[in-house]
Amino acid sequence: MYIAIRPVPKPRLTQRDRWAQRPAVVRYHAFCDELRLKYGNNMSPAALKLTFHMEMPKSWSQKKRAKYAGTITMHQTRPDIDNLSKAVMDALCEDDSYIFSLYATKLWAEEAGIEIEEIPVI
Repeated sequence: MYIAIRPVPKPRLTQRDRWAQRPAVVRYHAFCDELRLKYGNNMSPAALKLTFHMEMPKSWSQKKRAKYAGTITMHQTRPDIDNLSKAVMDALCEDDSYIFSLYATKLWAEEAGIEIEEIPVI
């Protein structure tokens, strides 16, 4: 299922974030709420495939945009893929400890979004 939402990484949460929330924490909680609204609350797959469509910077030329559209990001840029995955799993799964297999990919795209596929296990 494709969801048109800008992926947000999970920030490191502290005790202080309960009463004095940083902008990153506010953005993360808003992302979780919106993802739950668009996807649904409870997800219980044993295996999960996530594809993050990362929006290309506006400063890129049309030539560079055409070159990178739909390709896997081969460079090390933020946000980290593990933090993106943690944010999705924490937002959609009440207990994500039962997920034993995870496949995640970051792709360049014109518009940001997340593709979530629950992989059935026999």
